[in-house]
Amino acid sequence: MTGPKALDTPHMPTRILAPEFRTATVGIVLTITLVAFEGMSVAVIMPTVAKELNALNLYGISISAFLIASLFANVVAGLWSDRRGYALPFLAGVVLFVAGMALAGAAQSAGLFLVARAVQGLGAGASIVALLVMIARVYPSGLRPKVFAAVSAAWVVPAMVGPAVAGFVAGHWGWRYVFFGIIPLVVPALAMLVPALRMPSSSEAAPSQGPRSKPLAMTLAATATAGGAGVLLHGVDRLHVDAVPAAVETVAGLAFLVYGLYRLLPPRALRFGRGLATTVLMRGFFSAAFFGVNSFIPLALEEVKGFDPSYAGIALTTGAIGWSTGSYLQSRQEGEAYKRIRLGAGCVTVAILICVLCVLPGVTGWIAVPAWIVAGFGMGFGMTTVSVTALKQSPVNEQGANSAALSVTDMLGSALSVGIGGALVNLIGHAPSQISTGFVVISCLMAAIALSATALAGRTR
Repeated sequence: MTGPKALDTPHMPTRILAPEFRTATVGIVLTITLVAFEGMSVAVIMPTVAKELNALNLYGISISAFLIASLFANVVAGLWSDRRGYALPFLAGVVLFVAGMALAGAAQSAGLFLVARAVQGLGAGASIVALLVMIARVYPSGLRPKVFAAVSAAWVVPAMVGPAVAGFVAGHWGWRYVFFGIIPLVVPALAMLVPALRMPSSSEAAPSQGPRSKPLAMTLAATATAGGAGVLLHGVDRLHVDAVPAAVETVAGLAFLVYGLYRLLPPRALRFGRGLATTVLMRGFFSAAFFGVNSFIPLALEEVKGFDPSYAGIALTTGAIGWSTGSYLQSRQEGEAYKRIRLGAGCVTVAILICVLCVLPGVTGWIAVPAWIVAGFGMGFGMTTVSVTALKQSPVNEQGANSAALSVTDMLGSALSVGIGGALVNLIGHAPSQISTGFVVISCLMAAIALSATALAGRTR
């Protein structure tokens, strides 16, 4: 009798760039890099776009239109991925994303620009969910934290050069060329990912037969959620103009939103049930707190402190660098995930409170830079842990539905916080001193959301 030899043991790759995963990893990173360029660039040029299209009152809703459309696409792509695989949802998403970029660059009115942002959102939402399912299906569980760390790292280069490039292009050739210039980047990203889309799944299971597997019911729920969010935000934005009809609109939107979420999210999610239910919701808390402030930093720095658009984007750059660092560190941590989630939420809370100072008289706007490094670190450390934990808690045949639920709470949290923030800016006013006040109010609300996440983190166990 002889003992088992090392050669007898199954090969378990420990690197995301091992030969069997190299193509998928490079393709995923390139795709996220493309999305990151779009996100960083649009955030910087939005004040310019709003002014040229005479739509400063649509500043928040134009961002929310992207997010609400993404929310709808998340659900449809998640269903599609569970039933037919992730390749076609991804390819459809890329086509829609490119079409939206072209429409945005050609837009001559605020209405058409909003439509373009919605089309972009449909494409981005479908693509991101398909990538999440790809990560769950192609990589073993031990490699997934490293993949998510690589995804976060893919934001670093766009974060460092995206704001400056977008500001330069907008200043010399016009903001439209920021959208047009991103379109050619799709070609190399897609070419690299096509082979990865043909890779076999490392884990298969029979399609789920649960309530979140029914296409018609889930599509209706997604429509109710996205439509309800849009109606809610429109009503909130008009409360100061026509109170009674706007209040009715707000309540109706909230009712549709709750109806849709009840069916889209895991059971007991709206009651913060322990485990997967609260884990999925935590992503929404993180996104609401962070992006509810992040989206208004360029506006505040440009209008209150007189920053050039390229300089105003530096805070967003440093936030992405902190995010990548936090994500990398979480991938090397052991122990209980809820503690990492709590630490991440705590960092976001503290950073937002520091960022409030950037619009106060006598305080330099540059204080937003170190504050947003800390906020980004908290997002990378905590939110990435949420994604890894949710996939670990999901049955294989529900990975698409739960990836979609993660993206729904992510997009919804961002959309509602940015939309409500835009409504507050419209209510308080557009003069520099009024924008300063609005930024302080928005930041305090988002800090309260981040603080709530620290308290709820323990329920993710």
